[in-house]
Amino acid sequence: METIRRTKVVDVLCRNDYGTMVNVRGWVRTHRSSKAVDFIALNDGSTIKNVQIVVDPATVDETVLKQITTGACISVNGVLVESPAAGQASEIQCREIELYGTCGNDFPMQKKGQTFEYMRQYAHLRLRTNTFGAVMRIRHNMAMAIHTYFHEHGYFYFHTPLITASDCEGAGNMFQVTTKNLYDLKKDEQGKIIYDDDFFGQQTSLTVSGQLEGELGATALGAIYTFGPTFRAENSNTPRHLAEFWMVEPEIAFMDQEELMDLEEDFIKYCVSWALEHCQDDLAFLNKMIDKTLLARLQSVLEGSFVRLTYTEGIDILQQAIAAGHKFEFPCEWGDDLASEHERYLVEQHFKRPVIMTDYPSAIKSFYMKQNIPASGAPAPSTAGYHGIVAPGPTMQGTDVLFPQIGEIIGGSVREENYDKLMAEINHRGMETEKLWWYLDTRKYGSCPHAGFGLGFERLILFVTGMQNIRDVIPFPRTPKNAEF
Repeated sequence: METIRRTKVVDVLCRNDYGTMVNVRGWVRTHRSSKAVDFIALNDGSTIKNVQIVVDPATVDETVLKQITTGACISVNGVLVESPAAGQASEIQCREIELYGTCGNDFPMQKKGQTFEYMRQYAHLRLRTNTFGAVMRIRHNMAMAIHTYFHEHGYFYFHTPLITASDCEGAGNMFQVTTKNLYDLKKDEQGKIIYDDDFFGQQTSLTVSGQLEGELGATALGAIYTFGPTFRAENSNTPRHLAEFWMVEPEIAFMDQEELMDLEEDFIKYCVSWALEHCQDDLAFLNKMIDKTLLARLQSVLEGSFVRLTYTEGIDILQQAIAAGHKFEFPCEWGDDLASEHERYLVEQHFKRPVIMTDYPSAIKSFYMKQNIPASGAPAPSTAGYHGIVAPGPTMQGTDVLFPQIGEIIGGSVREENYDKLMAEINHRGMETEKLWWYLDTRKYGSCPHAGFGLGFERLILFVTGMQNIRDVIPFPRTPKNAEF
């Protein structure tokens, strides 16, 4: 076979220099045969679109042609010509075919209507399908949008550790990291495991968040962001939970609550706008095949401002809905942690646009958040929002972004910078401070006001793609009893 430099399918489809000899390589989507002509739809992953290869059966060995089935990998030399068929500008008149890899009739990703649940059994092969190719290209573009946004706004990409001795969220659902022999664990007189002979000399785990270390970066560099994998050992088999997922976590010095909400809204609008600009073909495919309201919903995010609503006002709206006959599965009294159904009601039915909910009850938020409690003699910070209803209890300066179809997509807050107040909250919760000494030091030495948020990357991809299960927006999902591939 003549050696010709390969052209990606995405590039060859943009060319109009008809009569030129080109080479394309990829995997067969379909192969239609007849006595006079064969049509092969070829895709190499560079685009949702296929390039059509037109083959004269008389010019190709019959044995080779029969092996070119769905999933087979081939290389084609041919002449780029204008296509007479509707829906495609060009096609390739085949001159030579080389068969790289055959694919038998037992190929699990045959061209038929498999369910996403079925395809999860074949995560190593499902990436070759149109849907998962589109999702993964969009995932790449969202990662590029995130890096570009923060770079253009003067943030520094800051790498936080995956192995840690502290639990940022205080939930305790962490995967332990150890080199100890699990069949011969040394224990003390109280039955507790002795970690002196472990690699790190203490109990360590995979991180649930890079936030605490990110705060250290913000107090030195001014504005940083982390973007990496995080791990939570929660036994949750829901469409919104993974054991391994990616988080985007900016931390910014000298930022207050209002500025933080401005950042959250601007950032997520930037990401959605990037998707609409750079992923048009993939979004059009998903809009047609997965969710016919997808493009309209993405566009709606860019129209108008997000609602800014206190938790207290949100509870008031939800209770009014209950009084009017709306049924919720979970309760929503003041002090309850809102469920996804409550968040989605506010976004999808009441306001019909994204909501930034603020000022949550202290009891349901993390220890590091700044409380809305004034210092002695100082005026109380404002918690006025949509209606200005006053909270019946102490609140923290949280700023969570709620989205249609998803619920919470961003969780953020102003961080407590005062050492005494932070220690009071830690003691109130009965937390151990031994492993947080380095974090507390930042409140002793040159403390500054600061804020930040965490965005679950897979939840962003769920929203942008219209997919319904978070296991379908990450290449190889890690869930309870599932660590294949």
